[in-house]
Amino acid sequence: QVQLAESGGALAQAGGSLRLSCAASGRSFSGYVLGWFRQAPGKEREFVATISWTGSNTFYADSVKGRFTISRDNAKNTVYLQMNSLKPEDTAVYYCAAAQKFSIATRGYEYWGQGTQVTVSS
Repeated sequence: QVQLAESGGALAQAGGSLRLSCAASGRSFSGYVLGWFRQAPGKEREFVATISWTGSNTFYADSVKGRFTISRDNAKNTVYLQMNSLKPEDTAVYYCAAAQKFSIATRGYEYWGQGTQVTVSS
């Protein structure tokens, strides 16, 4: 069992930046693909970014490409999401998740955090 806990969500102004963190605990973090998803009120949970176990491969949703950066520190069992040039449409609850292989689908992820709220004001 892997437990995930997100932090870093806050209220930000459009054009600003936030950095989300997700710390893992429990069984070994080793080998897991990690991803970030988000869910806005009244909408489906959607894929944001994912990163391979080594960190050498990343993939982003078109809506965040060039603005968001996913990274991980395996020694700290932590994955990060650096969010720059924030837009009001980035407002959502952000979730980190762990999977045994690459996926951009929610059903591909085995473990989920509780989420952290990001609100971007215009």
